[in-house]
Amino acid sequence: MAALGREAGADLRDKGVLPVGAGEAPQDIKTAAYTNCQPSPSLGDAILRKPMVIEIIEKKFEYLRKEKTLNLYGTVIFGTTASFSGMLANFIFRYCFKVKHDALKTYVSLTTLPFLSTIIGYKLLVTDALYSGNISQENCVLRSSLVGIVCGVLYPTGLAFSKNGRLAVKYHTVPLPPKGRVLHYWMMLCQREIKGMLIPLVFQMAYGILNGMQHYAIFESTFEKSVHEE
Repeated sequence: MAALGREAGADLRDKGVLPVGAGEAPQDIKTAAYTNCQPSPSLGDAILRKPMVIEIIEKKFEYLRKEKTLNLYGTVIFGTTASFSGMLANFIFRYCFKVKHDALKTYVSLTTLPFLSTIIGYKLLVTDALYSGNISQENCVLRSSLVGIVCGVLYPTGLAFSKNGRLAVKYHTVPLPPKGRVLHYWMMLCQREIKGMLIPLVFQMAYGILNGMQHYAIFESTFEKSVHEE
């Protein structure tokens, strides 16, 4: 009988059939049992990394908040200097053309429009270019100084000349220019006083260079800190 049992067992093993309770458990059953007993390493790493990721994000937001605050202060000061330049230009042309009408209207427009044009121009040409990453320090300084010259001096001067010249013609405060020499006539009326606009020209150019350098340095410092934290 024992011999018959051994022969039957050998035949079953040859055919690939194992009796219940014999041999080792399959590999997938072992893996499942191990997984249920011990936590997954990836899950543990994710739990540990979550506070670190939150801390890095909070620091990035803090750096960006400081950078935008400093940038906002510099841009507002830049626009304010353009407003003073517009007020000076309005005063010069009102004096040259002997205009005494609509003073509040001209001063309001010559204060708000240069301010807004400087803010918008600086954002489009400098701030957006910095965030896109396609601008160097020299290009940033050049753009900032150009915004100061164009939006802070040339635009207010042309606007004041246009508004007060129309008022002078409307109220006949100065003799009408001869035909064919209109622009030359108007420029001759204020050629001496217009030299006073050289003061805001130099100031706007200098402040534009300084503001561009400072803004670029703040942006680079913020970017390096955020990369270091990663």
